[in-house]
Amino acid sequence: MAGAVKRTGQFLRDVVKELKRVSWPTRKELVRYSLVVVATVIFMSVFFGVIDLGISELVRFILG
Repeated sequence: MAGAVKRTGQFLRDVVKELKRVSWPTRKELVRYSLVVVATVIFMSVFFGVIDLGISELVRFILG
């Protein structure tokens, strides 16, 4: 049991050490990246919505 606690402590120290080495984005970069993600999600949602609507209408037309 004591070994597990010791390994957990070492793991957490290693995590903190690695997080200090991470190159974090600036606030401006983070906002820009977030806007790109949101815009991409909106675009893909509209795109697939239009495709779905088109296929649905095509099926309705074929089946009458």
